[in-house]
Amino acid sequence: MKNGKGKISSETYQQMAEFVRIGNRAVRQAQEENHRLGLPNIFSRNGKIIYEMPDGEIIVKEISRK
Repeated sequence: MKNGKGKISSETYQQMAEFVRIGNRAVRQAQEENHRLGLPNIFSRNGKIIYEMPDGEIIVKEISRK
């Protein structure tokens, strides 16, 4: 929780760091599973959709804005 000065407590920071660690591990495991199954990992970055294929090929597509 925030203290009166807008900062989070040490306990809250440690808990947040643990949640981030757990989330990052889950993402890595899902990406590895996708590759084992022959599926691409798909994500967006800077307004582009990026496909990371199991063979390492990277395909970048622009997001169309209408």
